[in-house]
Amino acid sequence: MKEMIEVQKKLLPDLLQIMQKRYQILQYIRLMQPIGRRSLSISLNISERVLRAEVQFLKEQNLIGIQTTGMILTSEGSSLLNKLEEMMKDVLGLSLLENKLKERFNLNRAIVVSGDSDISPWVKQEMGRACVHCIKERMVGKDIVAVTGGTTLAAVAEMMSPDSKNRELLFVPARGGLGENVKNQANTICAKMAERATGNYRLLHVPDQLSKEAYQSIIEEPSIKEVLSIIKSSSMVVHGIGEAKTMAERRNTSALVMKKINDGNAVAEAFGYYFNQDGKVVHKVQTVGIQLDDLNSIPNVIAVAGGASKAKAIKAYMKKALDSVLITDEGAANQLLRD
Repeated sequence: MKEMIEVQKKLLPDLLQIMQKRYQILQYIRLMQPIGRRSLSISLNISERVLRAEVQFLKEQNLIGIQTTGMILTSEGSSLLNKLEEMMKDVLGLSLLENKLKERFNLNRAIVVSGDSDISPWVKQEMGRACVHCIKERMVGKDIVAVTGGTTLAAVAEMMSPDSKNRELLFVPARGGLGENVKNQANTICAKMAERATGNYRLLHVPDQLSKEAYQSIIEEPSIKEVLSIIKSSSMVVHGIGEAKTMAERRNTSALVMKKINDGNAVAEAFGYYFNQDGKVVHKVQTVGIQLDDLNSIPNVIAVAGGASKAKAIKAYMKKALDSVLITDEGAANQLLRD
């Protein structure tokens, strides 16, 4: 396959460019369907004149259908897109990026989707779709899936779909999160994932940050203790990686703690821990839920983060996260390998 692609690049470069463009159109329709032609044109930065011809071709091939609400993928289009994915990874050089990331950061697996979520917001949803596929691949039966909050995990929840094997699934928040934007809280994301996957969920109603006294008091509450026990026995954790300053500001961090984070040159945050570029913890938030040490006993740990701007944060966290799965985008992957 790789040799054939190299030959095509030499003899028929236009063919691969056309294939890549049509693949991207189908990919975006799958994520956003039903979608109008004008919205598609703006989102993919393709002129309406060019897009009109492409849409007509895809319709004639019975790959898309056109309804009053917009364009949708046909079952034939969906099937073709699934078959194209692995081939396009070679065409776009994503397979090479995945192998390099896996080797560089001692990962269990790296999954790279095309694009840069800093530039194209829809790429975040493509990461979400890849994450859902990865979650389902790793399910074994009675699974407990712990999830953190954040915009990237919200995209994963949006892409979640029912489990075709009807396995027994329980979704739980990896940590407390009251106080953040409701739609990005771990509880909200956990409930949405469970609903879309036709699974069950348990919630953890505690603030994201606590004083030591409040922390000791809360974890002794019987109802909290029970949920914490379930969370700690998770078979899978799906989490994001945040930029340190952004996360600190989102949590309304005090000036004193902000100084500590800045003085420690923190660049990344995950699970309430702030890391500098060497992967050293420079500050830890007192939070109820999964702690960094707990990850060693959890069989599947999946990190989802993308955008070239997050490369430093991903790199810092990955120095701690051995044998994890990293799902990212082309923008972050290229920056990570360049650094």
